[in-house]
Amino acid sequence: MKKIILASGSPRRKEILETTSLKFDICMSDYEEDLGMKKEPRALARFLSRKKAEEVAHKYKNVVIIAADTFIVFKGKLLGKPHTAKEATRMLTMLNGKAHSVITGFTVLDTGSDETLSRSVETKVFFKKLTKKDIAAYVKTKEPLDKAGAYAIQGLGALLVEKIEGDYLNVVGLPLSALSETLKGVGVNIL
Repeated sequence: MKKIILASGSPRRKEILETTSLKFDICMSDYEEDLGMKKEPRALARFLSRKKAEEVAHKYKNVVIIAADTFIVFKGKLLGKPHTAKEATRMLTMLNGKAHSVITGFTVLDTGSDETLSRSVETKVFFKKLTKKDIAAYVKTKEPLDKAGAYAIQGLGALLVEKIEGDYLNVVGLPLSALSETLKGVGVNIL
């Protein structure tokens, strides 16, 4: 089997991939994502993941690269990662008691055959109605910082969520079922 490279520094993506039988190395992509590009959200997620994969591809011969990008879409607006408590509070207040979509685009790039496969997966997340005190307490944990949409569903952020429709691992950052099917296209089988 070809060597696998995960082009991501996300601990969550690493943990998800570690649940499989795949052996892989990590090489973070330096591609600077721009959520302001004029593309439909799912197309943008695929585009950003492809650019991340391509940025790493020139460093390797005959490997399979996996790259991904996750963001939130709420009422047509894209939400990335907040970098301050104030930004996190603003995002969580916006999502409070409402539904939003989590979109992950991922790319599988085979540097040997130059085959590139990109997909996107969308999951709907419904937030509970939270008080200002709930939001402030969650922001105080610092968990929302540097997480798309200002929450981590795999952590304390689960307390904010009423329900989801779709792939839970997509919300965490890597839709493993869709990734497994896509990897088969370059001859990599997880099972």
